[in-house]
Amino acid sequence: MLKTLYIENIAVIEKTSIDFSSGLNVLTGETGAGKSIIIDAINAIMGQRTSRDLIRTGESSAFVSAQFEDVNGAAIKTLEKLGFELEDDVLILQRTLNSSGKSTCKINGRPATVSMLRELSENLINIHGQHESYELFSPDKHLGYIDSYGELEGLLSEYREKYRTFKFLQKKLNEAQTDESERLREIDLLQFQSDELFDADVQIGEEEELEAERASLMNFEKIFSLLNKAKLLLDGDDSNGGAETVDLAATAMQNAAQYGVEYEEISNDLTDIYYDLRDCAERISDAIDNLESDPLRLEEIEERLDLINRLKRKYNCSSDELSALAGQMRDRLEQLLNFDKNRDELIAACQSAKDEAQTLAEKLSVRRKATADVFAANVKEEMRFLNMPNVELVPRFEKVELYSDGADKMELLISANPGETPRPVAKIASGGELSRMMLAIKTVLASSDEVDTLIFDEVDAGISGSASEKVGLKLLEVSHGRQVLCVTHQAQIAALADAHYLIDKTVDAGRTYTVVSALDRAARVHELARIIGGVNITQAALSHAEDMLRRRS
Repeated sequence: MLKTLYIENIAVIEKTSIDFSSGLNVLTGETGAGKSIIIDAINAIMGQRTSRDLIRTGESSAFVSAQFEDVNGAAIKTLEKLGFELEDDVLILQRTLNSSGKSTCKINGRPATVSMLRELSENLINIHGQHESYELFSPDKHLGYIDSYGELEGLLSEYREKYRTFKFLQKKLNEAQTDESERLREIDLLQFQSDELFDADVQIGEEEELEAERASLMNFEKIFSLLNKAKLLLDGDDSNGGAETVDLAATAMQNAAQYGVEYEEISNDLTDIYYDLRDCAERISDAIDNLESDPLRLEEIEERLDLINRLKRKYNCSSDELSALAGQMRDRLEQLLNFDKNRDELIAACQSAKDEAQTLAEKLSVRRKATADVFAANVKEEMRFLNMPNVELVPRFEKVELYSDGADKMELLISANPGETPRPVAKIASGGELSRMMLAIKTVLASSDEVDTLIFDEVDAGISGSASEKVGLKLLEVSHGRQVLCVTHQAQIAALADAHYLIDKTVDAGRTYTVVSALDRAARVHELARIIGGVNITQAALSHAEDMLRRRS
């Protein structure tokens, strides 16, 4: 669960640290006090997209840190997959936002990426915001609820793998089924180009070898002059050369060794040098003998290099890639020449892949329909508890052509009042009904979800009175065995919390500051009375607030 959230320079929050508890945590405050900023900070630590506008005015960076304890197995598994591990059973996520637009992230003090935070947080926190209720308007989302509730993700993943294979083969088949005239044109072109490349037979490394040989032939006179000079310096002409001079020095040191043994080592070293120099002189002599000026060979090299450069420009590749390109052309040519055989094989493979995908799609469909009935019944019961006693929820399936999610389109149809025919959510549901329906769905899905922390941002939108209390009781029920954070405007919900936090905004020296503080019982009574009665807190409101807390106890 989320134990501590530290925020620095996020919007109007200069610095604040919030220690959350297990169970139901509520956050309240005046409109505009900064409740949404807490959610923004949590989104940032979850690796979600942020804006530099989130950074407090006048500051160059912002910082968010979240400490988690009692981390679930799924999150630990993801953590290890990403190359990290728990330290003292604690997980700390950190993110720094810079005014340049860049951000830096850390997991347990080690550098990480935003995508790592995003992947890891999927198993740590689930945020339900006010806007999320509107995803109920999209039938595509409804199928995801069924797959999640029925734990069908594994079967769906297996299907998608088969479906990708089918679509890949189908694409290849479509590419193969070009018209005859186009196929013949491609055959002629490939025949000419592949023949041209195979006839050229450019070898890997050939261009470099030819350029080196050309350089040698073009500089024959310079090379001969330099080699001859080196030979004369070593062998000598009228006077002794370098090798003979070293030999004389070695002899002199050998004679000196008769008078002191310490000179013998120097004599031996000079003797070794003499033989090395003689060997170099012989090799230079051989090089001179092998050196030749061959204008015809130079012309051949120039023509060969010209051909290689022309082919490089024509086929837009390096000389070392020409041979492989020729092989690819021949392979494609072979496919085109054996068009009928290849097409029949592709058709068979494509049909086989489609059949396999279809089989899995049908299996998925059967499981989904069975799951949908149970899911709809459970969600309906939750919605009835949330003051929608006459609600009806019907899953409507439509069989469609294979696509990435199978062969089903599914939509949850709703009827909120007796005698009404169930219809799409977007056509009849009000804001309050949407909020309660989404809470009911989240409650049902919670049984198959390992996420330890659920966050509800103004889930009470559009409801009041007894419906608010029912929503609060449902949130309290969901919080048993997991942590729930709820931003609310309803006293009925706030009174049911295990821990209550006030988000308060003040202005000092022309700057706005928001602080978050945990409330004791007396402060809770005062805050509940404010929510009930507004600015002017009456004794009646305080008594009512006291009574609400007493009933929670």
